Amino acid sequence: MSGGRQPLFTRVMCSKPARLSSAFAFATVSAALRRISSVSSFSNALSRPLKNAFRSIIFVLCAPSRRVFYRLDMARSQKLRSAHFIGVPMGLTAVEKVLALKSGKSSVRPGEVVYPVPDFIMIHDGVVMGAKQELDALGITRLAAPEKVVMVTDHDVIYGSARAAERGAFNRRAAAQWGVRHFFDVGRGGHGHIFPMETGMLLPGMFYFDNDRHSTNAGAIGAFGFRMGAEISRVLATGTNWVMTPKSVRLTIKGRLKPGVHARDLGFHIAASLKRGALRLNFDYRVLEYAGDLDQFDLAARAALCSSPTEMRAYGVFFPPSEAILAHARRHARQPFTPVFPDADAHYEAEAELDVSALEPQVALPGGVQNAVNVSEVAGTRIDHAFIGSCGSGMYEDMIEAARYLKGRSLAPGVRLFIAPGSEQSMKQLAAEGIVNIFLEAGAVMLPPGCGPCNDAVIGPVHSGEVSISTAANNNAGRFGAKDAKLYLGSPATVAVSAIAGHIADPRSIEASDIRLSRREAA
Repeated sequence: MSGGRQPLFTRVMCSKPARLSSAFAFATVSAALRRISSVSSFSNALSRPLKNAFRSIIFVLCAPSRRVFYRLDMARSQKLRSAHFIGVPMGLTAVEKVLALKSGKSSVRPGEVVYPVPDFIMIHDGVVMGAKQELDALGITRLAAPEKVVMVTDHDVIYGSARAAERGAFNRRAAAQWGVRHFFDVGRGGHGHIFPMETGMLLPGMFYFDNDRHSTNAGAIGAFGFRMGAEISRVLATGTNWVMTPKSVRLTIKGRLKPGVHARDLGFHIAASLKRGALRLNFDYRVLEYAGDLDQFDLAARAALCSSPTEMRAYGVFFPPSEAILAHARRHARQPFTPVFPDADAHYEAEAELDVSALEPQVALPGGVQNAVNVSEVAGTRIDHAFIGSCGSGMYEDMIEAARYLKGRSLAPGVRLFIAPGSEQSMKQLAAEGIVNIFLEAGAVMLPPGCGPCNDAVIGPVHSGEVSISTAANNNAGRFGAKDAKLYLGSPATVAVSAIAGHIADPRSIEASDIRLSRREAA
């Protein structure tokens, strides 16, 4: 049962099998139906329209049970134990604990299919229309748990076209028709992978479904976000979805980063080490769990270290919350929470150690975060465009880091710098502290909280032949506009210093100003 193909049926043991709830029966049958629909020989024999029709039939068959399933009897489900647990040590990784807790089970194992009840369900503005149209076509007009749905507007924050404005209007109507209580429209929240952590919506030990793959950011605060892609509509209709428990790998960090070296540099280095084979870990549908000298990383640094593994196909990333992170969570929590930590005897598919004490600032060359090299190898490369923000480096602390270098300085002629804080809360705080003025006086363009240019260049794009350095989530060709533009990635410090110099530069080449954090100093 560990790894491999998903089982057609999940065998269970129960003291009274006849009393299995209809919810559990629904879970088992729907998993089987979806498994049948995914068999390659069957799938390849059908045209796309027929495959979509088949999926829709399955979805309709499952729909009548969605409310029963959502009200899953947790006390009863705790009695269920997968047959393959017998005789196996019960030490759990952190994410296994989260999935067990949210599935009403005492334990889970890699490869086991569970139906976790999420703390919330996040859907971003770009997929609302598709999800609503799919559900409407199936006659599903009411969501299973509208009080849990979080709709965020972070991709199209500035409508650059009439079509984008129409999509925004559609999303507002959908939120009203669905009865969504947590709708964060333009100017209301910020980046969906950042503001929930900053404001206490996302807390240690939580689990949620998300349509976007950078839900891995949840690991920064000790939570687990599971991406669904366009299939988030299933979760909206039923309140949950099957999840095959992923394997976990553990990376132990040794040593401390040198001054001038940012957590984002470490993230790039990890990706490059995987590419070279220096780290013998497989991230594909795995959860990366960090261990070791982690107290040096605040919440923003942890978010940065959740970003690059996503580009290396990690399905989740997890940091055991430090006391500082827990203190931040307690200050902002909107509800009680239970942090989770891995057991001492937890089983990992693989483990590795990484000494970071000698690490230099990194730059990811065009084509992927895994193409990272020391900044000295590309120093002097002329740039036209720069961006600070995104889910990897858009938190308050990242903005302060950039301001330390931009204070009292101006951008190089011909360089345009865009800055997008990750949340409205951060934007207000930065404005109140005069940090926004530092950016503006340097010549930067402030963007509203959200994805910024990282969303396929809907704002702040590059044109043919230009060179950009940014803190974006990735630098795949065409990410910022023209496909022949060269996109480099760096830390907030590296991007800020490069924008001042007019070329890629080592952040240690100029002295940073002393700007103190006014909040979350310990986090």
